[in-house]
Amino acid sequence: MTEPTIEKLCAMRLRGMAEAFAQQQQDANIHSLSFEERLGLLIDRQWNWRQNRALDRRLRNGRLHGPACIEDIDYRAPRGLDRQLVRSLTAESAWVREHQHLFLIGPTGVGKTWLARAFAQKVCRDGYTALFLKATELFRDLAQARADGSHGKLIDRLNRVDLLIVDDWTMAPLTEAERRDFLEICDGRYQVHSTLLTSQLPVASWHAQIGDPTTADSILDRLVHNAHRIELKGESMRKKRNGKAGGENS
Repeated sequence: MTEPTIEKLCAMRLRGMAEAFAQQQQDANIHSLSFEERLGLLIDRQWNWRQNRALDRRLRNGRLHGPACIEDIDYRAPRGLDRQLVRSLTAESAWVREHQHLFLIGPTGVGKTWLARAFAQKVCRDGYTALFLKATELFRDLAQARADGSHGKLIDRLNRVDLLIVDDWTMAPLTEAERRDFLEICDGRYQVHSTLLTSQLPVASWHAQIGDPTTADSILDRLVHNAHRIELKGESMRKKRNGKAGGENS
């Protein structure tokens, strides 16, 4: 009866339970457990299997591209990174639950991109969706979508994700189309979802980079007043690589 049962469980997409059931058949001590205890183990295994699958999907769809995680943050480097602030933000990713924003600001090489990915990875682990994009990549995708008629669909997808990360924000002045697109994104996400921006420029310089004063006011009004800021300083982290796998090195 074992094989047909396993096949039926797999057909019902209960693969975690099927694997646990097969393992139970190999355990000589399993019969010492009651039916309720064995059933509980099967359900726990299926629950964990689905949770892990969902996390893998969120990480893959988030395009994080790297092993960055909060646990590997290097606090020894003198760059003004507040351990308590990071802990408060990453505790169940409360800032995303509250639809707040986060700005990581500092010179090149200080670790902004790595930290952004680490925050995003923790957000995914806490059950939220995330999407990591370079600013140039974001605006290129929007321009292509406008050309092929899928612009509205792309904007809708960007506005549904719980955390949108835009890396290297305001590295170059925005064009009219770019600032119009970004305002539309900010409108759609306002008080509904969170945004994480990394930038080499201080927030005070963003207005000029956005360009049009009215549009800049509208964009910043939807971001700045509900945002946490982490302002980094110091030497490039790339100079301090030690080859430790999984550690912070970019």
